[in-house]
Amino acid sequence: MTITKYTALTIILLLSLGLAAQPSAQTRPDYGPDITVEAARKIATAAVAACKANNWKVAVAIVNTHGSLVYYERMDNTQSASARVAVDKASAAAMYRRSTREFAEAVAGGNPAMMSLPGVIALPGGLPVLSGDKIIGGIGVSGVTADQDEQCARAGLAAM
Repeated sequence: MTITKYTALTIILLLSLGLAAQPSAQTRPDYGPDITVEAARKIATAAVAACKANNWKVAVAIVNTHGSLVYYERMDNTQSASARVAVDKASAAAMYRRSTREFAEAVAGGNPAMMSLPGVIALPGGLPVLSGDKIIGGIGVSGVTADQDEQCARAGLAAM
């Protein structure tokens, strides 16, 4: 029986999707208890302050380990799409236990199948929130360039 070109491509795509969906257990932190509203507010406040210092208009979302919104703040005159993108970045970072930059790098490195995973967003600006060595949530920032979004998210995490 001869395998057609389309069947072979389908098999390759499915195999690459399966490999992408299996993060190394040794490199990903375990989950801890969900982030509290107080901790989420503190992180978001610091992220917004960093953005204000640069006159950047952004939305900031903090989610729990399941990707559900815990705290949200949007600066006046932030582009409308950033409201959803910030939540999506935070959710992907928390649920997949990695920065959203890692998804962007995987896609740029030739693994477009990564984008078929549910909830993946391949834009920097989403980071896991850690307490000790456990993930307790995620932060997502959106509104300026992806690198600037990530800079603000890191500033928020530094306040923990």
